[in-house]
Amino acid sequence: MKRLWLLFSQTITVLLATYFVVATLKPQWLGHSASTVDGAIALLQAPPSQPGEIPPGSYRLAAQKASAAVVSINTSKAAAKNPNANDPWFKFFYGDQGNEPQGGLGSGVIVSPSGYILTNNHVIEEADEIEVILNDSRRVAAKVIGTDPDSDLAVLKIELDKLPTIVLGNSDNLQVGDQVLAIGNPFGVGQTVTSGIVSALGRNQLGINTFENFIQTDAAINPGNSGGALVDTNGNLLGINTAIYSRSGGSMGIGFAIPVATAKMVLDGIVKDGQVTRGWIGVEPNDLSPELAETFDVKAKAGVIITGVLQNGPAAQAGVRPGDVIVSIADKPIGDVTQLLSIVASLKPGTVAPFTIERKNQKLELNVTPGVRPKPKAAAR
Repeated sequence: MKRLWLLFSQTITVLLATYFVVATLKPQWLGHSASTVDGAIALLQAPPSQPGEIPPGSYRLAAQKASAAVVSINTSKAAAKNPNANDPWFKFFYGDQGNEPQGGLGSGVIVSPSGYILTNNHVIEEADEIEVILNDSRRVAAKVIGTDPDSDLAVLKIELDKLPTIVLGNSDNLQVGDQVLAIGNPFGVGQTVTSGIVSALGRNQLGINTFENFIQTDAAINPGNSGGALVDTNGNLLGINTAIYSRSGGSMGIGFAIPVATAKMVLDGIVKDGQVTRGWIGVEPNDLSPELAETFDVKAKAGVIITGVLQNGPAAQAGVRPGDVIVSIADKPIGDVTQLLSIVASLKPGTVAPFTIERKNQKLELNVTPGVRPKPKAAAR
């Protein structure tokens, strides 16, 4: 019995040793699928994912939904010809001056199945030819429907069938910290999606546009992104990427986008009326300073002080006087002159808007009916 047990033990030992050697050196003999490098190092292999399975935290669906409607824009402008180009002496000293056209790059967003595209005015400004390249590689010439330099927006139109269209979101509901994606064609490398958060809202006094109310984001925006889309995690349009703050020319994590609410107002005005109609009340506003507060004997600590009122203008007809401090318009608080101008400009001419003002130590509610903002007079030459 003892011999049999010894023989059994030796047999089991030999079999286990054989199995270990084969499993290490020739695992395929045993039907194992463990990956090896040079037949010696075993690697761990993740199980294959199911087709269409989305990794946790991915923005794939939002990017796919919005990217189809974001286009690249190529512009060209004929080079200005030097009036002395044909002068033999000019050619002798300066040689033949090249007449190659100047090119530009930017992005745009298809906002209507009819072919309307929103982009920045500075992308297509003074361009002689504009070519739009869709995400599906289709190319087509674009026509300028109208521009609005005050907001740095422009509306183009293309004639193509089966156009992808972006869904407009609600920029008024944005909050600092919300996740956003920026889509465009930076440096002409091709369509690119970057992610970030809303860093700030209502940015103004940047000296970029006449009317400023920017969304600030740290999503990477670079040259070529101008006119592209800022979207939420559902792929809905929140803004038109416009500018960056940079010392190097590249992204430093401070980018600015025009809210879609402003872009929609500009689009409607240009398409329906051929121009953007903005509100105007006929006042001379100034930021509230201790000196002005003392001069007009006002006690208000916040708001914009009115130092002049146009006779028979909308504000004068509503009862606004010099020395009044505008605290809010339509329940939107007023902090500085830039904010006042932007909010007044967004008002619909002919529609009454409630103004909250402080006069001396008294708070008043006035109903002001804005007029149409006059076009700026051309500067004398």
